[in-house]
Amino acid sequence: MKQRFWMSALVATMLVVRSAMAAAGEPAKPVVDKEKKTVTIPAKIAPRKINDPRYTEIYPIEVVACAEFPKGQKAHETVITVDVKPSDVHKALEELGLKAGKPAAPGGEDSVAEGPELKISLELPNGKSVPIEKTLVDKKTGKTMPTLKWHFTGSAMKQLDPNKPDLSYGADNTLTLIGIFPVTNETVIQSNLTMKDEPIVKMETNKALLPPEGTAVKLVISPAKK
Repeated sequence: MKQRFWMSALVATMLVVRSAMAAAGEPAKPVVDKEKKTVTIPAKIAPRKINDPRYTEIYPIEVVACAEFPKGQKAHETVITVDVKPSDVHKALEELGLKAGKPAAPGGEDSVAEGPELKISLELPNGKSVPIEKTLVDKKTGKTMPTLKWHFTGSAMKQLDPNKPDLSYGADNTLTLIGIFPVTNETVIQSNLTMKDEPIVKMETNKALLPPEGTAVKLVISPAKK
């Protein structure tokens, strides 16, 4: 019991330190708790309207987590923003004994995500932990997103310089961490939804559940089966 208490205190302290690192301009580091089998990442509730003339409307949600605007390529359609290097999250999940699968290819309607199944939740300021699906509601019906399967796919590798053969972790370029639809394969985690679902499933954030935009929260990722 005492050991569990000190482990929880250590994780909380590490999150505070790493949040301070992010505030200082350095990407935060995911916190790995091998006893609880969790990876925890500091995050913020994302703005739904980007203050930029290129974004003229509020777009449906397509990703769960990415970097904030202007760094994140999907910052205009995300639930939360994170200041973390996606490849660090990949390594953190490997520390839990997981091995990445394969991301679904963007544009392929029948392409599906492959990899170990994950559980994704948000820890709110009041201490309540909610499944990520409950943070999303259908834009027309207001119904909560049904439970999805989330897969540790890992990111596609990308050649950033056409004159050099070197490949880099693609998600470190897009700064997309978790995708709902396979709009990109440069991410770490994808759901079981395909591009066939994208024209039909139009989601908005659940404002009745989530705190105001900009509020600090915690993203918690763990194996679906511990």
